[in-house]
Amino acid sequence: MDNLNVLIIGRGGREHAIAWKTAQSPLVSKIFVAPGNAGIAESFECINIDETDTEKLLLFAKEQSIHLTIVGPEGALMSGIVDEFRKNNLRIFGPTQNAAQIEGSKQFSKELMQKYRIPTAAFEVFDNYENAKQYLHSKGAPIVIKYDGLAAGKGVVVATTTEEADRALQGMLLHNKFGKGKVVIEEFLSGPEFSLMAFVHNETVLPLSIAQDHKRAFDGDTGPNTGGMGAYTPVPIIPQTAVDEAVNTIMRPTAKAMVDSGTPFTGILYGGLILTEDRPKVIEFNARFGDPETEVVLPKMKSDMIEIILELLDGQTPEIEWHENAFLGVVMASKGYPAEFEKGIEIEIGGEEGRKEKGERNTLNSYSIKAPLVETFHCGTAKINGKWVNNGGRVLMVVGGGATLENAKENAYQKVKQINSDNLFYRNDIGWQSLLNN
Repeated sequence: MDNLNVLIIGRGGREHAIAWKTAQSPLVSKIFVAPGNAGIAESFECINIDETDTEKLLLFAKEQSIHLTIVGPEGALMSGIVDEFRKNNLRIFGPTQNAAQIEGSKQFSKELMQKYRIPTAAFEVFDNYENAKQYLHSKGAPIVIKYDGLAAGKGVVVATTTEEADRALQGMLLHNKFGKGKVVIEEFLSGPEFSLMAFVHNETVLPLSIAQDHKRAFDGDTGPNTGGMGAYTPVPIIPQTAVDEAVNTIMRPTAKAMVDSGTPFTGILYGGLILTEDRPKVIEFNARFGDPETEVVLPKMKSDMIEIILELLDGQTPEIEWHENAFLGVVMASKGYPAEFEKGIEIEIGGEEGRKEKGERNTLNSYSIKAPLVETFHCGTAKINGKWVNNGGRVLMVVGGGATLENAKENAYQKVKQINSDNLFYRNDIGWQSLLNN
């Protein structure tokens, strides 16, 4: 089937990358992004419908004869968009509301792993502050405090002292920082972290190239946790044997566990993993493409993503081909992020002469090592009177490709330095763990 109309739901850099990758498929005729952002609108048709307005999105999909919908953000999944589209016989790639609990509820996720013996940190769940505090002091620090529900990537505190952990508990249980809910207190695990995403349909699992995200705001992994300040793939510090073990002991068993527990999973299963001294373990699961990992993993994918998704939904087990190149992405964020920041400050992006006109197909399907990819994905921008301004915490993600990780880093940062704004900051050390060990 070709001449497909595809709808992508979301508004950030992840959705820009999904649209960019979708545009490379010869199967696709039209791409819509709802709601998208100003940067996405430069090349794709953006529709002013909120991600969680399922009723309007459903109506739009019917009116525009959408053949495939790809869901980016977790909020849309948790609001039940997949359930509604399926009821109306519309093809959509993402988990149902019940299956999305693997991200939406830390308690659901941890209890699933406990029941099916999927390796993860020891934990306890609390909804009472005094009980949680008592448990905290019996365990000591370092320790991990997680809000049970959705918190836009900011509901996890890795506390190095009991005082820090106690403040996190007070914020979550006494002051309802992320809403009224429970907390999960976990043992602290040490080792290099990595992100393993997979296309999943019931028990079929197609692992993607692993990536490493950088959560801390500042160089040297210092500062507050953010939604992610950059990512890269591949991750040389994680041996292939560990990746294979993670696929066989975590990703495939989790997909089977979801089927066995009556909540079969379709979509992107994201494993936030850590390689401990004895084996890979799960830090957390997400129910969708990771951000910012998607912006580096999709450029590495040589296969037609739309073809892979359609074959998977049809019950097939396609193989994914990968470029040999490395890819590294740097997030440029508003000063003050992840706390308060000012919007509407001008950004000189420059160097956009090579971008595609709206609706023009991106036929790029291979990268030359001598002419590596550099792409700028828009995460939170707006255009006012013809000028770019920041409109979110994470504003841009610049992705460079190259024959090696060092080449990819050089290409990414070369472009970063061409972007000027008094209000943006970025980390200078994306990929440092792997580059240090090369």
